[in-house]
Amino acid sequence: MQSILDSKWLVFIKVAELGSLSKAAHAFNVPQSMISRHIAQLEEQCGTRLFNRTGRGVVLTELGYELLPRIINLAIECGAIEDDIRTYGGEPIGEVRVGLLPALVRQLSGALYRYVKEHHPRIDLHLSEGSNVHLEEMIEEGRIDMALLLREGEMVKQEEAVIAEFGLMLVGQSNDPLVQQPTIKLRDLQDLPLIVPSRPHPLRARLDLLARQMECKFGCIVEADSNRLQHELVAAGGGYAISSGLFGLENQQRLSASLIVEPELHRSVVLAHTIRRPNTRAARVVQQWFEKQAPQILKGMIVNR
Repeated sequence: MQSILDSKWLVFIKVAELGSLSKAAHAFNVPQSMISRHIAQLEEQCGTRLFNRTGRGVVLTELGYELLPRIINLAIECGAIEDDIRTYGGEPIGEVRVGLLPALVRQLSGALYRYVKEHHPRIDLHLSEGSNVHLEEMIEEGRIDMALLLREGEMVKQEEAVIAEFGLMLVGQSNDPLVQQPTIKLRDLQDLPLIVPSRPHPLRARLDLLARQMECKFGCIVEADSNRLQHELVAAGGGYAISSGLFGLENQQRLSASLIVEPELHRSVVLAHTIRRPNTRAARVVQQWFEKQAPQILKGMIVNR
């Protein structure tokens, strides 16, 4: 169906985001002259410039800065209305972009694909894998509709749905007596060679705060920015990791884990959404699958003590 919002305003958004007429033309796969013409027509309608031209591209004028967030919100709302009209009384249809952490890919990606293919074949599913930081950037920029992210402690945002909660564990090689015991005190980690994510990962900030509160120092000897990397280094004898114990099948025989206590450290897997893409029926179907099915699947991934 024809867009409710004049498509020239979608061009305005893309030019503002990219800061370049030529880059916007490439993104839309149209000649640059068409992009220039659309912007000129909008500026004529507004009676003033929306962009100032520079030697390196374009920048928004004062009016352009004022209009951009309002036009983005309008475009999102119009997209949602168009989707409701297009899919009314029928099957959800359209593109849904989902981000997954490496530790969750093996268990969730195939299950989600099979569900969509069997029950909603007109949904065009796009999956991306990335670190927590990378997926948050994609959410913020509107490159994906939703993603499963990790949140430390009480850092869960009000709009995020909690899919699972775990206590953090000390992860070591399966034959290491230290991780054969059910629990280990946090203070006892201070003399261990730890494999941790690099700053500004929330776990590092959390460890720094706890070290100050407990007047101790944790020995962070290697930085690795994903559970998969951390677990591989542990398996290779590089030290110990602190994670939620989402091992994956390949690590069940190589690794073991002991629950950290005094204090117990909690981590949540949450479903986060972008506000820069329409909340379509197709996206809501995928969201409902995550909220209902993912918690059951993740229960089978955690190391039980």
